[in-house]
Amino acid sequence: MPGAAAEESGAEVLTPDVNPDFEALAAGHLTRALDLKSVTTLDGIIWPLSKVRVVFVGEGHDRYEHHLNQLDIIRNLHQGKPDLAIGMEFFQWPFQSVLDRYIAGEIDERTFLRETEYYKRWRYDYRLYRPILQYARENRIPVIALNVPSELTRKVAEGGFESLTPEERATLPAEIDRSDTTYRERLRKIFELHAPSDERSFENFVSAQLLWDEGMAETAASWLRANPGRSMVILAGSGHVMYGSGIPNRLQRRVPDKHFIVLNGVEAALTPEAGDYVLIRPEEELPRGGLMGVFLDDRDKGVYVGKLDTGSGAAAAGIHKGDRILSVDGFDVNDYADIKIALLDRKPGDRVAVSVERDGLFSSSHQLDFEVELK
Repeated sequence: MPGAAAEESGAEVLTPDVNPDFEALAAGHLTRALDLKSVTTLDGIIWPLSKVRVVFVGEGHDRYEHHLNQLDIIRNLHQGKPDLAIGMEFFQWPFQSVLDRYIAGEIDERTFLRETEYYKRWRYDYRLYRPILQYARENRIPVIALNVPSELTRKVAEGGFESLTPEERATLPAEIDRSDTTYRERLRKIFELHAPSDERSFENFVSAQLLWDEGMAETAASWLRANPGRSMVILAGSGHVMYGSGIPNRLQRRVPDKHFIVLNGVEAALTPEAGDYVLIRPEEELPRGGLMGVFLDDRDKGVYVGKLDTGSGAAAAGIHKGDRILSVDGFDVNDYADIKIALLDRKPGDRVAVSVERDGLFSSSHQLDFEVELK
């Protein structure tokens, strides 16, 4: 944990005061108690967060309130640390230059989403992260693409590190630390929820997870080494930061600066080992986005309608299963991402122009144009 690391180095420990007998008292008790009268607000933890070089903020990827908390932390820290950077799990190494161009104001949002392949590589509703990216752009805050290319993590998950070519292996961190057995057991519980208990598959799953964690730690460490004196907020899934097991301890191994771990929500056991702070915020939902009501069949030669929801705007307009979508709201459609980008700011009730190509029963294909009310 960050407090323990600081203590060993003789540095100032910035954790709240605790009863010195706490660990001895807690050793025989599995139940923890929180004094709710002493609970502070997010503002109350900004000062200690500002005193460390790295702040990890975990998240549930689809939880809007978690991302609002992340934005609040970034805004508050940025006021006192204008040279702050943001490290993001959600973007991969090869697209750093695209991020740089977007933050610098050189490209627009649609180009940014297309060229980072966001909807292919992450797919969570971009509107969850949009306020953070917009704030970074407005204030020229560097955003660092932390993640390993998904082609490599997928390959390792399927065939282990031995499946990589020498060229691929050369791009990855030299050291993959497997010594955290407690983390391994937590990964086993996750694996067994989703896959058969095959030991070889589990080993590959662990390898892919460790590659993910070590890769993000290596990227963050490289930026911190290249920018001495500057600080970073790292945004990642809670599983990558809880207990320090994923990214934090691996970053600490490379760059031994003090850090804090901030968790969102109480999905994990509330123990002092899990993190330094936990944020509790009422659940909030994104405003509903406008949808055509179609299931998409994304092929090499275009995007086709695979199925239509009963009562959808597309069905009501006359669009059929098997139609190839040519354009939406005036934007050409070549893949799934083009539709997501075209509808990014559209709301239920909006009407959009949709052009499709339909095969004729006894003739060649032809174009049809519709106006679709989004649901």
